Amino acid sequence: MAEHYLSPSILCIILTALVSIAGAKVPAIIVFGDSSVDSGNNNFIQTMARANFEPYGRDFPGGRPTGRFCNGRLSSDFTSEAYGLKPTVPAYLDPSYNISDFATGVCFASAGTGYDNSTAGVLGVIPLWKEVEYYKEYQHKLTAYLGHRKAASIIRESLYLVSIGTNDFLENYYTLPDRRSQFSISQYQDFLIGIAEVFLKDLYKLGARKMSFTGISPMGCLPLERVTNLDDPFSCARSYNDLAVDFNGRLRRLVRKLNQELKGMKIYFANPYDIIWDIVTKPSRYGLEVSSSACCGTGLFEMGFLCGQDNPLTCSDANKFVFWDAFHPTERTNQIVTDYFFKHLKNLFH
Repeated sequence: MAEHYLSPSILCIILTALVSIAGAKVPAIIVFGDSSVDSGNNNFIQTMARANFEPYGRDFPGGRPTGRFCNGRLSSDFTSEAYGLKPTVPAYLDPSYNISDFATGVCFASAGTGYDNSTAGVLGVIPLWKEVEYYKEYQHKLTAYLGHRKAASIIRESLYLVSIGTNDFLENYYTLPDRRSQFSISQYQDFLIGIAEVFLKDLYKLGARKMSFTGISPMGCLPLERVTNLDDPFSCARSYNDLAVDFNGRLRRLVRKLNQELKGMKIYFANPYDIIWDIVTKPSRYGLEVSSSACCGTGLFEMGFLCGQDNPLTCSDANKFVFWDAFHPTERTNQIVTDYFFKHLKNLFH
């Protein structure tokens, strides 16, 4: 009986076809949002919301501050690396990069921003609509650099990471009077969801088809919110955590709706609440030790310029801490959260 075998060349053709059927490889990571994913755009605008000084970045490759609100890399950086792309995603406004760098990943995020334009106004940072304008500009540059066909393919096959929302509540609604005088907290959430829907539909119209859309974490457990929790000092602020659960539920419903409405669009709702709650309440399970206070300074209120290099209280090993400053996670926490989500992302977006 004759044996049938495939020549290496035919096998290669079949494998190539299978890969293309499964979905093209993610060619770039394109990032929108706030300080959770800002890789340095705020360095190049007039704002106090900056982290381009030590000890920020002390565990970043080369040990230098980049503008990331972290001791090292962000979740967007780790996601890029996990997809076999660059280990860091460059900031669009950084003049040391050009379109050849941005062709495999670009960040439009701005620390301190939110869905609500008035949130960006608090610290004079880039509003979300302006992030979208920069993205349009990027598309034109990409087309000029690679040609229409190749650029369109990158736009279509890229993974879009969106991480935003916490500042609308903590920096704006609960800190300043304007929005509280206009909206109940439930109405304000609906207002933000409306903005989020327009934003996601705008990205869809501009060609985005693969997206990881991040919810908000248990923000009542941020060290800054613990220390200002007058009901139960140094414990997580339950009202803020309940709000996060409520808002994430609304975001999830929005994602479900848009996945049904927008043909060819696939949005993965990356809800960070449960994984971060688990890390905060059971840090030892993840090889961490301290979750109630941060590494920088006293660990209770310092962030941005208050987290300066001369503070003698700053910890020596950030890998033991869940939080780097009073508002932002350490590189180690970012890595853990990325690993948690990437198990889902790699199956959804090849």
